[in-house]
Amino acid sequence: MSDIKTVWMADTGQGDWTIADGALASSDDLGTALLISLFSDRLADGDDTLPDGSTNRRGWWGDLDQDVPLGSRLWLLSRSILDDDVAKLAVIYAKEALQWMIDDKVAESVTVTATPDGRKTLVLNVTVTRKTGTQSYRYGWAWASEA
Repeated sequence: MSDIKTVWMADTGQGDWTIADGALASSDDLGTALLISLFSDRLADGDDTLPDGSTNRRGWWGDLDQDVPLGSRLWLLSRSILDDDVAKLAVIYAKEALQWMIDDKVAESVTVTATPDGRKTLVLNVTVTRKTGTQSYRYGWAWASEA
């Protein structure tokens, strides 16, 4: 199935649509679902420490009364010092955000690894196994600041 192609721009930490031949580019829907699931700000849990010291737990208003919230809690790591412990948390948050794919039988399994690449980039590798085969995605997440 084809979908509007969403691309991840690591330097700005944003997703965007692209133009091809004068129209919105299309792509596979799995890639778009991964971007939305990983890089939309999920509502922080009540016991999460918010990175900016505010009381804004973010999230999407459309999640009210929903069993499974949209997005991930990766945003909570934005002001952390990039190290192996943060990479471990990133894996936990990414798996949490992608669990719906297994629950809804979009995927048979989802594997996530996270590796710091220097002090300014966290590399997320996501492998999705479906009945039709396996697809791998790699995201570079630029670290804007250090604590």
